[in-house]
This record gives sequence, structure tokens and C-alpha cells, in this order.
Amino acid sequence: MSDLFSDVTEKPVWSEHLGPGSVLLHAFALQAVDAVYSDVQQVIQQSKLRQMVTAGGYQMSVSTTNCGELGWVSDLKGYRYERLDPLTGLPWQPMPESLERLAKQAAEAAGYPGFEPDACLINRYDVGCKMSLHQDRNEKDYRWPVVSLSLGLPAIFMFGGDERSDKYSNILLEHGDIMVWGGPDRMRFHGVKQVKPGEHPVCGQTRINLTWRKAG
Repeated sequence: MSDLFSDVTEKPVWSEHLGPGSVLLHAFALQAVDAVYSDVQQVIQQSKLRQMVTAGGYQMSVSTTNCGELGWVSDLKGYRYERLDPLTGLPWQPMPESLERLAKQAAEAAGYPGFEPDACLINRYDVGCKMSLHQDRNEKDYRWPVVSLSLGLPAIFMFGGDERSDKYSNILLEHGDIMVWGGPDRMRFHGVKQVKPGEHPVCGQTRINLTWRKAG
């Protein structure tokens, strides 16, 4: 498998500033991706992916699970963090060390030292899945950034302003890229356009997104 990715892992790591508090870390996770992907698959085996229902009663197109002390859930009661997986009634799987380490490293590289994530949301985007513009506002302390890793198929990330109606930028996210936004950019609306058909050597016909937060 390492030979298959020899050309991919040699992609240059570089930072692109997208706002006063937003940084796109190109190829930042490539050296850690094998361990991270393996650990994510183990989490999914224990806490199954599921399509949650929005507060408005619509089924989300992405499939979701969590790991860490807290997990983000959505149902007719609204959006919130819970300590127990509603499917099992058990605590979410502990956050693997590889995931926690990568999140901290990315946050520090983006200018947010001391980040201690207690929640990691795992989203699987099959071809055609998307995520509408939204804000991350269920966390208790907005001083900490959002750290988001892309794996598998590329996606177009919509990065808007503080109002839903604000114009947004279309940002290409590829395998191993990490987006970090916080500070003055913490409440910017964001989303993902429909994932286009393709085949990725690691993730097949899917995109995996990990999003770390300090939620509690």
C-alpha cells in the first residue's frame, strides 16, 4: 500500500490563509493518513454510521458517527452534544490517539496552540451527498477553532460569511487537507457541494470528513 501512495505522500505541505482566523493546510495529514484511516474504521465498527434526522424532520444525506467524550447528534429535538451514543446507549468510542494528535498538530500549525478536542464528528459522503450552509454553534466555548480533515474523494467546500446570505468562496479540498477556522472566522457559514463520482485508492467512492471541536 505504501508504494501505491509514494507519489501522493510527497505532495508539498503548505498553508493558505483564507481569512484572519482561517487556514487551509494543504496535504498536512498525508504522513499520518494510514494510521488515521485505520483507526477511523475501527471506530465505525463499534459506533455504526447512521443518517441522522434534522430538527426540521429531514434525513441528512451524509452518514455520521462520533468518537471522543462527546458526540454531535441531530434529531427532532434539535442539534446538541451527548455523552452517549443514542443507538447503543453506551459512551462513544474513545478518540484514538492518532486522531487527537493530528488535530492538535493542525490547530497549532494554524495558530491555535493548546487545542484539546473532546469531540470528533465522522461524516461519510457517498457520491451525490452534500452539506448545506450552516454554522457550528452547539459548542460551549467559541474561543476554540474547528479543525476539519478531508479524506478520499475531493470536495468543494463552501466558505461564507457570518450571515447565510453572504457570498461564499468555493475551496477545493483534497485527500489529506485540513481546514482550520476560529477567532474572527469562527462563526462563518460553511458547507460542502455534492460530491462528484470518482474512485479513490484509500476510500473508494466516498469522502470521509473528520471534524474536531472542543465542545464541552
